[in-house]
This record gives sequence, structure tokens and C-alpha cells, in this order.
Amino acid sequence: MSIWLPVAPCTPDGCARHSGAVRAPLPAALLLLAGCALVLLGVVCVPFVRLLGAGPRRRLTRRWARSVPRAFGVRVTVRRHTPEPAAGGELVVANHISWLDIPLIASVLPGRTVAKSEIRRWPLLGPLAALGGTLFIERDRLRALPAAVSTVATTLRSGSRVVVFPEGSTWCGRDAGAFRPAVFQAAIDAGATVRPVRIAYRAAEHHCGPAAGAVAFVGSDPLAASLWRVVRAAGLTARVDVLAPIPAYGEGGRRALARRARAAVLGPGARLLARQTTVASDRANRPAASVHH
Repeated sequence: MSIWLPVAPCTPDGCARHSGAVRAPLPAALLLLAGCALVLLGVVCVPFVRLLGAGPRRRLTRRWARSVPRAFGVRVTVRRHTPEPAAGGELVVANHISWLDIPLIASVLPGRTVAKSEIRRWPLLGPLAALGGTLFIERDRLRALPAAVSTVATTLRSGSRVVVFPEGSTWCGRDAGAFRPAVFQAAIDAGATVRPVRIAYRAAEHHCGPAAGAVAFVGSDPLAASLWRVVRAAGLTARVDVLAPIPAYGEGGRRALARRARAAVLGPGARLLARQTTVASDRANRPAASVHH
């Protein structure tokens, strides 16, 4: 295992549970068919959508991505803490809980997502990700780190928006991992801004707190099991907070930039936790400091 690809302590048995209201099997099965059909439609239409201009392509991508969670029975709310950003040249960083995070981000800030190479082999989602311009990287090999950083920096310089989940793994939502600093070096090298995005999931019975167990896609959880858990859970809501941009320049380099972005994503109530994990994060990331030039 690479030191820059951590494994979350979250497990399917311990974290991926839903204790709230559930749908009957038949309505859940219909939602599953509807969601998979919509994803398949996206795969089929990508070659034609790519022929469109940049504006119409972004609008269609956002509408399709907004429809995917809803097709699986998940309501979506979006809150922008800043005016909508212009397209391109921006590194979008978010916390990572579920496979649903990807269409949620695409619905508000469509861009090229950085993902592990294994996703290319996923049914339906893999081909769709490849056709959508996903930047696949081998995240389990430390030697691949400099090339991955260079690829992201080049993409940012070209004016494209790049979406990254810098925790390096999915977490269940009750906790969060440190933001790995390597990808923030790409933003510094490209002179791009960093756009933090906060993702949270709630159930009808948990209006005042997180309830991400049903959507958590962690550890060795099979994709099919995760899909079924999502459609069985009733009253799920996903909230996406688009936060103010952070300039890539400043003191402290990529590590300080990663900490600022993580603190923004965690929110004001978690500032103390961000400070407490700073020392541990620096120690864990120190061996990787010499691999980028």
C-alpha cells in the first residue's frame, strides 16, 4: 500500500448501515432499474454530447448528473456560498463518502475527475467515466505520484476544471481523513485556484445530523450491495455546499493549502479537529515530500 493512498477505518459492516425508514423491495427495484438505465443512457450519449460546444455540453452534463441521484431515490439540495465560478482552471476538492459524490459534483461543477485506475473496470460507471474524460491514475504506486501531479497540473493549465477527492479513500461521513497534499502541488504549479466542496447526506429521521450509513461506499463493499442499500433507504437527501475559492499561492506550500481546504470542507465546527490532525498529517506525508520536483 502506498503511503499517499490511505485506507479509512470505515468498514461495510461497521459503517454502511441504514436504521431509518426503508422502501419495499418492489419500489426499490424500480428505482434501481431507473438509476441504472439513466447511467447507461449517459454512456450511450457521451460520444454525441462530445460533438457539442462547450456550453451546451456542460449544461447537458449537469442536467444528467443532477438526475442520477434522484433516479436512485436521493433528493439533492445545493447551497452556494459564493457566486458560480467561471469554467476552467480550477481544482475542486471535496470529502468522499459514496459513489454518489461523483454525479453530485458533476451536477454543480462539471470537470475531469481524478480516479483510481480500478474504476475503469466497473460495470456501467467505468465506461462512462472513461468517456467523460476521467483522469485515471495508479494511486497504489508511489512511483506514479510525480506523473499524476504533472498530469493534473497540465490539465489545469489547459483551462479545464479538475475534481479530486484528496482523502484518498471513501469515509463513512462520521469521520474524515487528512487531505493528501500532493494534488495541491498541481494547483500551485498551474497557478489555479482551489474550490472546496462539502458533501453531506441525511435521512428523514436525522434532520439535525449526518446519516450517511446507507450511502457510505467503504472498504470492500461491493458496488451492487451499495446500490441496493441506497434504493432501499427512504428519505435520503444529499446536500452540496460550494464554498469560497482558496488561492493556491501563500505561505506553507501544498501542506498548508491542503489543511486550509480540509478545514473549509469540514466546516467551522470542525476547526479544532483540523488543527489536531495537522501534526499527524504532516508526519504521514513527510516521506512523499521529495518525490515531486
